[in-house]
Amino acid sequence: MINKNELNLLFGALEKLEAGFCDLPEFTPDFDEAALASVLDEVAVRMRDNYPYFHPQYAGQMLKPPHPVARIAYAMSLWLNPNNHALDGGRASSAMEKECIQDLGAMFGWENPLGHLAAGGTMANLEALWVANRLLPGKRLIASEQAHYTHSRISDVLGIPFSPVPVSSDGRMDIAEIENLLQQGDVGTVVVTMGNTGLGAVDALPEILKLRETYDFRIHADAAYGGYFGLVGALTEHTRQAFAELVHVDSIVIDPHKNGLQPYGWGCILFKDASVGSLYQHGSPYTYFSSADLHLGEISLECSRPGASAVALWATQRLLPLLRGGDFADDLDKCLAAASDFHARLIASEHFTPLMQPELDIVVYAANAPSTSAASERARAIFHKAAARNLHLALIDLPVSLASHWLPDIGVDSGSVTCLRSVLMKPEHKEWTARIVQLLEECAS
Repeated sequence: MINKNELNLLFGALEKLEAGFCDLPEFTPDFDEAALASVLDEVAVRMRDNYPYFHPQYAGQMLKPPHPVARIAYAMSLWLNPNNHALDGGRASSAMEKECIQDLGAMFGWENPLGHLAAGGTMANLEALWVANRLLPGKRLIASEQAHYTHSRISDVLGIPFSPVPVSSDGRMDIAEIENLLQQGDVGTVVVTMGNTGLGAVDALPEILKLRETYDFRIHADAAYGGYFGLVGALTEHTRQAFAELVHVDSIVIDPHKNGLQPYGWGCILFKDASVGSLYQHGSPYTYFSSADLHLGEISLECSRPGASAVALWATQRLLPLLRGGDFADDLDKCLAAASDFHARLIASEHFTPLMQPELDIVVYAANAPSTSAASERARAIFHKAAARNLHLALIDLPVSLASHWLPDIGVDSGSVTCLRSVLMKPEHKEWTARIVQLLEECAS
């Protein structure tokens, strides 16, 4: 779980940091070491009450270990504890954040986007939809039924009319249903999900862009989960084309704390048109006095924001540049390979039936049973049996109208069916797939 060499690297980084302030009078903060040790022992014991998120046998929710360089850089920067709201609170970390934004924008083919890091995908999506509503006040927002629930909730917070769009059997928004809503004339923004968190499906962005030739609306890409997969070569043709067209959307959200190897919680909002920064304008006479350069608080709805997260992301992108064919992309490729192998092994299973072919690294599969209610009960039982053997999965409730396409012979006696779901987001999962499926089979039999 813990490579002790990380602690040696942290100590070396702290010495290098401390040397930059050697002209100050000597000052060493004091603390009660024995009391601190006692509390930390208690914290460590309490923290054992967790699932082993770091281990390949955790194949449940979207919990990916931060890269060691992110952990070390984050911890090192906490001795300064910079605040990336204003430059006098975090000069170096603000500069690092701006460089990260440029690199993330370049990954989508954008030059000089406006953007900043945020406290997770929810806050980043909130800003995207807030800007959209400022530009097109009162216009309707539409998003997939399988989109993250944050969009309907944010719409409620902002007072924006919201309509969910049904999905086809592949988990993507139905294009005909989108056009039906657009024909009503009150849609201002279409949210395109680049890898929904339930199924991993990527909405058909090229077809939605084609609709924009006829109808006037903004496109916001929620790439919180899937955004980094645009760097990967082994995508299906549909998925590859969808990522290639991200250059044409109006705003993008991506979460570095998911596949970007960062600690929780960091999201990122990017706008193609930098002029939307004027919508953030506000007065703060005591905050932005130290420099005429852009203070990140001037383009953010949030005020205080941890500079440590920007330092961690900068260090990670420095070590693992966001390049097609690079080491970062190669690890994502391994996750795709793991999901594809997992899906193939389940096709051969007598106990499970996988649903759609995974586009990213999420696999959804039903426990074989004669009826939807029996399949749900069996999935829940396998979930608990697997956990008892240290294999940790997730569950997902799907409407029968979606799942029955993949389970044509099942008897329908309920409105939904509970399926098992595995997120194979660790590159190590590629080597652990056979073991995970073996444990699944044993739990099912």
